[in-house]
Amino acid sequence: MPKFFYLARDKSGKKITGVEDALNAEELVIKLQTKDLLVINILPETKEGAVVFQQKTSLVHAKRKHYRITSEDLTLFCRQLATMLGAGVTILKSLEVISKQVSSQRLYRVIQDLQKCMEAGLSLHESMSKHPGVFSELWVNLVESGEASGNLALVLNRLAAYLEREAAFRAKIISALIYPAILMVAGLGALLFLTIKIIPTFAQLFAGFNVKLPFLTQVLISVSSFTRKYMLVILGVFVFLFVLFKNYIKTKEGLRVYETFKFSLPVFGEFFRAIVVERFSSNMATLVESGVPILYSLEISEHSVGSTLMADAIRKIKEDIRDGKSLSEPMEKSGFFEPMVVQMVSIGEEIGELSQMFKKIDAFYQDYVETFLVRFTTLFEPVMLIFMGVVVGLMVVGMFLPIFQIAQIGGPGG
Repeated sequence: MPKFFYLARDKSGKKITGVEDALNAEELVIKLQTKDLLVINILPETKEGAVVFQQKTSLVHAKRKHYRITSEDLTLFCRQLATMLGAGVTILKSLEVISKQVSSQRLYRVIQDLQKCMEAGLSLHESMSKHPGVFSELWVNLVESGEASGNLALVLNRLAAYLEREAAFRAKIISALIYPAILMVAGLGALLFLTIKIIPTFAQLFAGFNVKLPFLTQVLISVSSFTRKYMLVILGVFVFLFVLFKNYIKTKEGLRVYETFKFSLPVFGEFFRAIVVERFSSNMATLVESGVPILYSLEISEHSVGSTLMADAIRKIKEDIRDGKSLSEPMEKSGFFEPMVVQMVSIGEEIGELSQMFKKIDAFYQDYVETFLVRFTTLFEPVMLIFMGVVVGLMVVGMFLPIFQIAQIGGPGG
């Protein structure tokens, strides 16, 4: 069945592109309309069609909108390159067409340099390796694997799927944490406002009365006075400690101590560990499926997993594999992986489906992290509201106790 490129828009007006199987263009139009999509353009998946399609869809992106290279820029570049190579367009021609539509000024220059390097005789992965700040080891090694096997388009499609999956997972984590962060900032802002603005007003009022203030009121006024007097000093101390902490965790030993503490936290420790294992599993699934040897896959994951403790564990796993052991055995010995993960890897090795098992592990930990975040945000709101209610309640009681005291003194029989 022939394939067609299509450009459409959904109900919100968002642009959607892709490749779909259909007997003809008319059938594809009907299929897309059943999905509530407004079809803008359809072209057959041929070499010429791919070039025209990329040029037509580039109109939205023709203007360079920013300088830096975002993860979205790289994902789009990977997906476009995979699409054009899959349609039989040469690498140089694909790079030339894609360079005309990228939104990033820096990525535009990088693609131009890739073209020059390849025209000088270098392969694509060798050209990419000259830009380590843009293309990670994962990129370079996957592209090298694709070039060696002659399946570069297939490998790039897998890489694009990996990048899209990781971006979506990261977006879910950020979205889940936005509301608790806003709630916490708003709560702390309200407490700060009460401390430096409202309490001093009451303190001036009480100063005009010759009464002994309750202990709670005295504490609140003292805290307010200290905060107002030393506000800049307090902010300076916090900034100093934050900079000191950031510099400390930039060292290997500091980062190792911080991660040990983070992973040992009650409840949250397992959450942080799950994020690291998910990233490792996702990397390994993509690398192994693309034909990268297991030792090279571990080498790449060691540098891209984003955890010093995990990197140490991977390093020991590599040494054991070089000594002839299976992957599951040193993983179990490392103590970093749960028994379920070790068992799934062991089964994957036995049946020759290691990449599929890593995909299942990745999916499991993504579900775990998402479920944890949903529960955390659900519990955080009432806990934060109770905390704010107690603190604000104490402040209100502390400020009104002297007023009640004065009223009793000045009342009948006072």
